Amino acid sequence: MKHYRLQRLFNARSGRCFDVAVDHGFFNEPGFLKGIEDMATTVRTLVNAAPDAIQLTAGQARHLQALPGRQKPSLVLRVDTANIYGRELPASRFSTMIDQAALQAVRLDAACVCVNLFQIPGAPDITGQCVDNILKLKVECDDLGMPMMVEPLVFRPNSEAGGYLVDGDVVKITHLVRQAVELGADIIKADPTDDVGLYHEVVRVAGGIPVLVRGGGRVSDRVILERTQGLLQQGVHGIVYGRNVIQHEHPAGITRALMAMLHENASVEEALGMVQGS
Repeated sequence: MKHYRLQRLFNARSGRCFDVAVDHGFFNEPGFLKGIEDMATTVRTLVNAAPDAIQLTAGQARHLQALPGRQKPSLVLRVDTANIYGRELPASRFSTMIDQAALQAVRLDAACVCVNLFQIPGAPDITGQCVDNILKLKVECDDLGMPMMVEPLVFRPNSEAGGYLVDGDVVKITHLVRQAVELGADIIKADPTDDVGLYHEVVRVAGGIPVLVRGGGRVSDRVILERTQGLLQQGVHGIVYGRNVIQHEHPAGITRALMAMLHENASVEEALGMVQGS
């Protein structure tokens, strides 16, 4: 049954997936709502641009799933929340999962669930909580045929720029990705490496489990499109971009451009034209 849901997630022509992440409000962090203050409007804009999937929480999934028709993007359900994204790690930290996560995903007609695996300097307790979450979720997902996307996130020290500053060290990323695979991930959503040309090492260590790459912080159109092209050349199965879409001046245009790169092998220049022509 997992295979049936994965068929809804990955594009039939290319075998790749573009998942737009708009689950940031789940984490109660100042600044995370930029571009998604009005979720109903955000979701409608994204649906019209037609990515393969949209990543939402249980409380916001209604904006996607209530829309009529068969052609809307698939739902990726975020099932855990944490309080570790600020510049200072709180004294009492948590990464906690919603109750009966896989069952809620089935009820919401999701194509898969997404759960974090954090590696944070000075916070091994959070990694332990994430491992517990994944081990529990795997059993539920296996029982209900729900694919489990694990998101291994390697943080740089929070004091540098909060928990959204990626440590792009290929060794750290490959080790954490491998742990996610060992824990039973059906899909990996991983950090980009500082050197995109090394990303085939991440793909290799995943051992055939599809790897989707996070977008990271907001960058220029050319930078994100060139990075995407480089990642596709390294064998990734897709991308999960949030801020580079939802904080873009033309979110529909950048979505169409990225979809063309993933599914039609459009060049960077062709994709740039799609953004500017939106």
